Amino acid sequence: MLLHMDVSAYLDRIKYRGPLNCDLATLTALHVAHLRSVPFENLSIHAGEPIVLDDEDLFDKIVRRRRGGFCYELNGLFGALLSTLGFKVGMLSAQVANDEREFSADFDHMALLVTLEDEWLADVGFGDSFIEPLRINELGPQMQAKRNYRIDNDGDYLVMLRTEPDGDVWDPQYRFTRRTYQYDDYAERCRYHQTSPESHFTRNRICSMVTDKGRISVSDTRFIVSADGVRNERPVNGLEDYRLLLREHFGIVM
Repeated sequence: MLLHMDVSAYLDRIKYRGPLNCDLATLTALHVAHLRSVPFENLSIHAGEPIVLDDEDLFDKIVRRRRGGFCYELNGLFGALLSTLGFKVGMLSAQVANDEREFSADFDHMALLVTLEDEWLADVGFGDSFIEPLRINELGPQMQAKRNYRIDNDGDYLVMLRTEPDGDVWDPQYRFTRRTYQYDDYAERCRYHQTSPESHFTRNRICSMVTDKGRISVSDTRFIVSADGVRNERPVNGLEDYRLLLREHFGIVM
């Protein structure tokens, strides 16, 4: 754990200059700033860089070296920032839904529980998902960027679902309980996603980030820009083109 986080360096990394009160407005602003500044990416896995779930290592990677990461890294360090600022925050174990609506193993995803006057689901590490924290105890839909999200009770679990604009089918994204955990609890699943050929993280490289108009993403083969509901894509023309896209659009130099 970081004994003394350099908060100003972290805030500079996410280009945040607003208030630092422990309230919903600050939580929301930090959440949005993080998503627009720190990409969701799995490049370390394909570069043979071990991912260490430790605040100091994650701070060095994400803040000092200006990289991104996947859920354990992004939400782990964001949770440490919130805790340093005085928020009550805990790490959640989430099971991710597949296309058949079946859920994966425990600790397959890390999300965050932030407790203010109410409970909020924060998540800066799930790729193309909600931009602002979701109120856990809200009974109805919560609209963001023309998508609707909701959190349902399902036995022992809470399930986060979403539907597309004008859609009437709610697709489960992941489920979780309110129990909170520590980095060590995620170690085995984190190692699986770094090494197993069954993990989608070992199969393809991805780097993706929210923009003020939509999202930009680059994979091994495609560069995609979504803005104001319009999607444009083009092929990635070799390794040099790929490196240029990472540098120009995400600030990443591998």
